[in-house]
Amino acid sequence: MSNVIETAVTALNEKLADADFDGLAKFVIEGEGAVMVDSQGARAADEAADVTLTADAETFQAMMEGDTNPTAAFMSGKLSVDGDMGMAMKLGSVLA
Repeated sequence: MSNVIETAVTALNEKLADADFDGLAKFVIEGEGAVMVDSQGARAADEAADVTLTADAETFQAMMEGDTNPTAAFMSGKLSVDGDMGMAMKLGSVLA
């Protein structure tokens, strides 16, 4: 597992600690791998999901640090969403 994925799992688990997220989402970090997010938290894996969010490592890191709003990243084309847009919005509100 790459350091980027390991850091992403840690950051997502911190953000999801008190959240009520009941879906199955996948973050694809271009050139690094994938992270799955569900009601149990985040883990390094690449499985089928209800929604897949794809971004480069820099955009993902900026979202985790609170420097970039996930909705703004999507609107600017830095974050792509494939699948259930409602679930993506719910996850985005957890991360913001």
